[in-house]
Amino acid sequence: MGARREAREALAAAGLRPRKRWGQHFLCDPAVARRIVDTAELGPRSVVLEIGPGLGALTDELAARAGRLYLVEIDPGLATRLAVHHADNPRVRVLAGDVLALPLAEIVREPSVTVVANLPYNIATPVLFRLLDLRARFPRAVVMLQREMAARLAARAGSGDYGVTSVLVQAFSEVRVAFGVSRRSFLPRPDVDSALVDIRWSVGPRADVGDVELFRAVVRAAFGQRRKMLRNALARLAAQRGLAAEAVFARAAIVPTARAETLDLGAFARLARAFA
Repeated sequence: MGARREAREALAAAGLRPRKRWGQHFLCDPAVARRIVDTAELGPRSVVLEIGPGLGALTDELAARAGRLYLVEIDPGLATRLAVHHADNPRVRVLAGDVLALPLAEIVREPSVTVVANLPYNIATPVLFRLLDLRARFPRAVVMLQREMAARLAARAGSGDYGVTSVLVQAFSEVRVAFGVSRRSFLPRPDVDSALVDIRWSVGPRADVGDVELFRAVVRAAFGQRRKMLRNALARLAAQRGLAAEAVFARAAIVPTARAETLDLGAFARLARAFA
């Protein structure tokens, strides 16, 4: 693939190489980059935050369509390269640093920002939960993830992929897997395929979960011992709160012998409220 050769040459010219510590797998398929930006549905008034732009496969497409573009890059060498490349474009700002540590809500002042990213696999989950917490400012995320993780995010109750991440993310968003991407589209080539996920956050929960932190604790405890029945998986949490587990299940109208993967969002919401 010519784009892969160009990516190698760009790295060599900059004296850089992919770093495992940052999970760098650079997208080098122009057709995929265009499909990602098309999915984001950007216009001249759009404000975009790109996480981990790397060699800029997405960046030029984003800069051409968005009204304002923020680039967060942890690799100092790549951040410098991006800053030089976009020095003449006042609509593009490069932020050198860790997306998990930067005060994004202070730096990016616009009220509604779309996140577009090819997320490093090793930080994808914490990034998504950070975006969940910042969802009022960043209401939409169009992100490339490991295919298995994309399946977990969009999974429904009763499926093998359904778990903690499915419930906690879907409690505050609608998740759609837009399309799959072959591992051949990256340099270096990862061991797994990827998928693009379109996440549209809602400010409030999509079900009446009650206390959000208690809801999260209930979901994590329920899946913490996945093979156990709920009455066993949640016995410790009930005891910690001075509650009789059987009474909790009765209030929630949930069978105590059920397992976590069978409960949909509405059922988990009832269960969390019953623990209050």
